[in-house]
Amino acid sequence: MKPAKWALMMTAAFAVLGACSTSDEVDKDAPSATMQSLNIIQNGEVVGYVKATENGDVMDVEYYVDSNGRGPKHTERLVVDAQGVPIEWTIAGTSLMGADITEDFELKDGVATWNSQADSGAVSLDAPALYAVNDGSPWANYIYAKALLADADHSMPVIPSGQLRLEQIEGVTLGGADTSIDLDIYLLSGIDMSPGLIALDKDGAFFAEFSESSAIIQDGHEDLATPLMELARTLKVDRAEKLAKQLRHTYGAAFAISNVRILAPNAGTLSDPSTVIVRGTQIETVEAYAAGDALADGMTVFDGQGGTLMPGMYDMHSHASLDSGLYYIAAGVTSTRDMGNNNDFLADLMTKLDAGTVVGPRITPAGFIEGRSPFSARYGIIASTEQEALDAVDWYAARDYPFIKIYNSMNPAWVPAMAARTHEKGMRIIGHVPAFTNADNMIKAGYDEITHINQLMLGWLLAPDEDTRTPLRLTGMARGAKLDLNSEKVRTTISLMKENDVGIDPTSVILERLMLSRAGATAPGDVDYLDHMPIGYQRYRKRTFVTLEDDAADRAYVEGFRKTLETLKLLYDAGVRILPGTDDGTGFTVHRELELYHEAGIPVPAVLAIGTQGPAEYLGYGASLGTIEAGKLADFVLLPGNPLVDLKAIKSPRMVVKNGDVYFPEEIYEALAIQPFASAPPMIQNE
Repeated sequence: MKPAKWALMMTAAFAVLGACSTSDEVDKDAPSATMQSLNIIQNGEVVGYVKATENGDVMDVEYYVDSNGRGPKHTERLVVDAQGVPIEWTIAGTSLMGADITEDFELKDGVATWNSQADSGAVSLDAPALYAVNDGSPWANYIYAKALLADADHSMPVIPSGQLRLEQIEGVTLGGADTSIDLDIYLLSGIDMSPGLIALDKDGAFFAEFSESSAIIQDGHEDLATPLMELARTLKVDRAEKLAKQLRHTYGAAFAISNVRILAPNAGTLSDPSTVIVRGTQIETVEAYAAGDALADGMTVFDGQGGTLMPGMYDMHSHASLDSGLYYIAAGVTSTRDMGNNNDFLADLMTKLDAGTVVGPRITPAGFIEGRSPFSARYGIIASTEQEALDAVDWYAARDYPFIKIYNSMNPAWVPAMAARTHEKGMRIIGHVPAFTNADNMIKAGYDEITHINQLMLGWLLAPDEDTRTPLRLTGMARGAKLDLNSEKVRTTISLMKENDVGIDPTSVILERLMLSRAGATAPGDVDYLDHMPIGYQRYRKRTFVTLEDDAADRAYVEGFRKTLETLKLLYDAGVRILPGTDDGTGFTVHRELELYHEAGIPVPAVLAIGTQGPAEYLGYGASLGTIEAGKLADFVLLPGNPLVDLKAIKSPRMVVKNGDVYFPEEIYEALAIQPFASAPPMIQNE
């Protein structure tokens, strides 16, 4: 999931904040001009900045981020009216992956006009409204906050649609006795996937925007980033705990769901109509259903109305957050593998999930180890020497991590020793293919799994000296259009994978988003859900993430992605284990990932097994998860139709059960300001 650019969130394949370069000149020596500089902090390191010059009602903003080899870099000019509402807004520069961006907005004589990657339009206004900038910087949140503070009810309509709200959370004092600073904390919400937090100082200046894992903070106050992130965690945990109490349902000693057909994933079959009785966390019995059956007095019974009961789905490539848990559960994704995070945050989140104080899928963690370079990703542990890398393996092993994940800047020469140490500790070693090597070498070094299908294919597409620490690891996939899948290099890699039992976590959906997203259009993977989402997220998704110089470049990405799907089918036919991951955090992309496997030519029954029972067995949970049987954990999803006939049925869960707790996606989506996709099943007995 990726939010509108004015919200500070970390997530997934594109979990990086943007950037900028230069702005139109203003008279910085003029008495009225003021300057502000804020630094962007991720995992304790500065990865970018926001610099703003205010001269009366005119503001020039520079926004720059370079993290993980990528990040938007652009400039903005804003003009605001007497109430602080923008009446002009222009943006120019490059986006996350380096594509050119331009955006402009103007409010004149009561008519607002705009042009952005997502859309263009004009609307007459009879009341003040805020433009929801599509490619803006975090400075936009400050502009919104000031305008909303000046509004009587701290709420304003948004152009092109929606409503922004500002809520004061609390005041805090940070720093030492002699250097303390008083801040007002606000929650900005209404048009995005999750609310954002912003801190203003007592003069009303922009001090910070922050989340539980990152912060943008005034230059010179970087030491306060950690306490602000801790505050974000406290505030978000409080919100998550309230939602958990509201949205989790329990039914005493036992409950039942009747008139359902049960999917057996590996067999690819549906049962006759059945009734499933759950007691506590487990499935007590699975019985044949007959209309009019009487169950125990006092038992809550749901009518499945002939729908399908399917084991919970898996996302084998997530980056967990407090916000992502409800999205996953609502989508029927009850288990995930975390592939890189702030280690302290993840440990705390898993503790809360186990205790049941927040809602989310069960998490299997992978210990993230990156090499030190100018392109390093700011997750997990960054190692500067081979010994530090081995020490990192030991650190994760001591905390019972079952996987070690390697990233782009790792020195390939260290991988054999890391793999040996990982296997010695009883763990698997997985991950990206480090720069300046290829998948073949990493398999020979001991890899158990390749992360991202592009990481596998780049060894067939790039020269050995090309640097995959840069966006080339994604944009280079356009070269796949000319790839011969019958070539010796392709056959050699696939043979190595099969011989060494090396799996693939494809994250095909993220490649589709990159390669097929086009400005102003709904991408193929988003068509079934996007119009249900908040307007900010809708507009964020309607953009081009790569540079398209001409029609030939456009065709190369389209053909390159088609070749990616053909590679998936080749791997499936060869018997390579496919582990469904998304590098996202909503669950919608899990549905699309599985749908892409079918589009690649994998039969629907096999796709459903890949998404449910396969990961359960791979992770060692087969005795308790992956199928719906008496004695196993109650972990399943009620679908309105038959996914063996129409795979799209997985996109509309009516009821989700995890560890015996019941959730209704309809309720979750309403709480998240998302239009629901299906209604909850009726209750037919509750005496």
